[in-house]
Amino acid sequence: MPRHARGFDVDAAHAHLMRVDRKFGAWMQRIGPIPRDPRWRAPFDPVDALARAILYQQLSGKAAATIVGRVETAIASDRLHGDTLGRCDDETLRACGVSGNKLLALRDLARREALGEIPNLKRMAAMSDDAIVEALVPVRGIGRWTVEMMLMFRLGRPDVLAVDDLGIRKGLMRVDEADVMPTPRETRERGNVWAPYRSYAGLYLWRIADFAADAAATPRSQG
Repeated sequence: MPRHARGFDVDAAHAHLMRVDRKFGAWMQRIGPIPRDPRWRAPFDPVDALARAILYQQLSGKAAATIVGRVETAIASDRLHGDTLGRCDDETLRACGVSGNKLLALRDLARREALGEIPNLKRMAAMSDDAIVEALVPVRGIGRWTVEMMLMFRLGRPDVLAVDDLGIRKGLMRVDEADVMPTPRETRERGNVWAPYRSYAGLYLWRIADFAADAAATPRSQG
């Protein structure tokens, strides 16, 4: 069974994308190189990462960080796992600011962890992207997008394109000078040319979407 390294050669990815897509390449030159993400080599705990992803959903970073801090204090640990979260009853976690739906999601994550359904890093190294998605999306509160972000930013998988992401689609609309945002299916089809480095293309698409927004917000000189 093949093992998947964490991270990829960004120079090779850059050269490939420049070669296969001239319009996209023009934007890449405008933005400049995107360096290797240091998180690709940093150790992390998938269960803890999923628990934090659940707590951060639909909240600003500051508000979510406050709730996470309260939970860590309540469980006397900075490791969010079934055994540590199990130190507190539902009422205590709700008092930390955890919503009812998120509490159910955390308990479901803990249950699946206890059953051995959440692969650790060693197991993930031998799993395909699709297999990791299939293993994690059954967890309540964990959707495909959340797993794709883990694949891209923590596992450093090279060929993930989050076609449901609004920023990805906005960036592509800008690249292709389209009047309407592409659908997820259109984004997937358009992105086939970027394989096997669609993750790196996604990093540029987010920046292109932000670049467009920043340009629109900057007043033009009247001189």
